[in-house]
Amino acid sequence: MMNRLRHVFVWLSRINCCRGFGIQSPTDYAFVRYVINEHWPYYAYETMGRGDSWLKRKLGRLYFRMSNSRQAKTVIDRVGASEYLSQGCRHSLMADDAEKVELAVLGINDGVKELFSRCDDQSVIAVQDIWLNKPLWKELVADNRVTISFDLYYCGILMFDHNRVKQHYKINF
Repeated sequence: MMNRLRHVFVWLSRINCCRGFGIQSPTDYAFVRYVINEHWPYYAYETMGRGDSWLKRKLGRLYFRMSNSRQAKTVIDRVGASEYLSQGCRHSLMADDAEKVELAVLGINDGVKELFSRCDDQSVIAVQDIWLNKPLWKELVADNRVTISFDLYYCGILMFDHNRVKQHYKINF
């Protein structure tokens, strides 16, 4: 019951951050609208995550949409979301590590910052459970190599496109 109340409180506290309201960048708006907060069912939703908790399924579907959107050759998965990630892009190779980061899904304490040196303008890193270590999340967002960041409370998304102006978004997910 307490968990449910916390989730309701988080959702209500971010009510003004729904569906990309206030985002001026067309690229960032499209990412929020059609990847982060997409509500239409995808082709693989029926077969994925049976028996998973609602949060694991919600995050897994986000990772599925990110994988589908990015179509990365190599995906780093350190949170056990390979079922979702591989369905999003069937030609992706799942790995624990890679020389170049295209798409990565990590826990907040999985050495996220060590991957930054292997990121380029196309790299995307999803960091799970950012609410467990807010100071570390703020440090990751403040890093000069990170240009676009999304705080979804349950996870965060970092992008490294150096042709863009540094921007941080708080999204009601």
